[in-house]
Amino acid sequence: MKILGIIPARFASTRFPGKPLVDIAGKSMIQRVYEQAKKCIHLTEVIVATDDTRIYDHVLSFGGVAIMTSADHQSGTDRCAEVALQHPQYNVIINIQGDEPYIDPEQISKVASCFNNADTQLATLVKKIQNEQELFNVNSPKVVINKLSEAVYFSRSPLPHIRGQEQQNWLSHFTYFKHIGIYGYRADVLQEVTKLPVSSLEKAESLEQLRWIENGYRIKVAETELETYAIDTPEDLANLKMS
Repeated sequence: MKILGIIPARFASTRFPGKPLVDIAGKSMIQRVYEQAKKCIHLTEVIVATDDTRIYDHVLSFGGVAIMTSADHQSGTDRCAEVALQHPQYNVIINIQGDEPYIDPEQISKVASCFNNADTQLATLVKKIQNEQELFNVNSPKVVINKLSEAVYFSRSPLPHIRGQEQQNWLSHFTYFKHIGIYGYRADVLQEVTKLPVSSLEKAESLEQLRWIENGYRIKVAETELETYAIDTPEDLANLKMS
């Protein structure tokens, strides 16, 4: 099985313009993500997919592989689909977030291993929620999982609601999972899901993966115990440098 890792990277981020090129201890964020992804033994190749020549040139300057893609894509999934069309030799595509400079290669491997099962269409990663701050953080999507290790639903709210219990007691009555934003797609499924119209659940929660579930696609879930740190704002970067 040939697996292609793709790192979508935009310059024009609303909350943090130029984010992929910010310096973190002497290397850009996109270089750190790329180098971590290259350590994953399950990936045949790693490519940065960008719509900005500054990012493209920078990736080439440190010896990485990059491809220019359309500026019209609405999501990283769409950007991955464009690159995947140019590389039909790959069976599976892994969408690696470009704002997690210290992603562990083992987390990528966990998603890749989901495709050892020929029935897997899509895959992603989850982690057990340990505290109330995570549980009630609307910027940290939660995942409901069935007994087949498939995602039933994603929500910014904590699901399920524990009836008859105060919210501060919910974690002691149920195991909640937060979503780690890395995706795997069977190559043909990737092309299918990018053609789907925006769904009602997706609009309600502003979570792209709900479009796939609403249209009957199955998302396999792998669990990690490793933490990730995404940089969405300049404040996130400052906190990382202080830690």
